[in-house]
Amino acid sequence: MPLVRLRGPLKQLAGDRAEHALAGASVGELLHELEREHPATSGWILDERGALRRHINVFVNGELGAQETPVEPEDRIDVLPALSGGR
Repeated sequence: MPLVRLRGPLKQLAGDRAEHALAGASVGELLHELEREHPATSGWILDERGALRRHINVFVNGELGAQETPVEPEDRIDVLPALSGGR
């Protein structure tokens, strides 16, 4: 199964676990499954329409991905909140 890795506050919302083996054929399917298994993540990664939020970055095997990006069982998906700030 693809491995979804959460960073920052997203990890805390998913029970303080960084890695989640989830079933799905696309990034979007994996993120919906993550919300189903960990309801506290609902609304933080996907919006009310089920679309990926603008402040969330998703990488599939180190390459920038999108909700419709297909995934294979051996893939690693990193979900990171965007960083901002500074002067």
